[in-house]
Amino acid sequence: MNRKMRGLMEWLEAILIAIAVALCILLFLVRVVVVDGESMNPTLQNGEKLMISSLFYSIDRGDVVIIRRGDGEPLIKRVIAIEGETIDIDFETGEVRIDQKVLEEPYIKEAISHTGEGEQDYPLEIPEGYVFVMGDNRNNSLDSRFEEVGLISTEDIFGEVLFRVSPFDRFGLIS
Repeated sequence: MNRKMRGLMEWLEAILIAIAVALCILLFLVRVVVVDGESMNPTLQNGEKLMISSLFYSIDRGDVVIIRRGDGEPLIKRVIAIEGETIDIDFETGEVRIDQKVLEEPYIKEAISHTGEGEQDYPLEIPEGYVFVMGDNRNNSLDSRFEEVGLISTEDIFGEVLFRVSPFDRFGLIS
């Protein structure tokens, strides 16, 4: 093989390796998800694009996570209580308590102002392998308070939101 052909083959090999690495990163390390709805306002807005990762992820209270649903649509919520914790919600004051301590929630839009239908019975102890999630827009969020969503199996959590990639003026980490 002549020198030009060998050089061309080396470039082609490098390009194919770069494409394979990029595909592995996109398939296994990070993904992009689009916010659909208003349940995570003010933290996340409808239509924003988020970068998520499931690699080396361990679930912690306060994390914004992507949940796999049976209908295929991802659900974006905040982890409020993890296994072994007891959650209690005072629907008169809107306070959320974890193990009898009021949860500080600077990220919420407003306190809970209604009970809605299909509520869980409180206080509620979170069993092993499950978490309790809520949207930051408590009065406009279908979440673990309702039977339609209920407690979330940790196996159904696809990953944690790392940061917002668009719109560019809101680019950054999610807290």
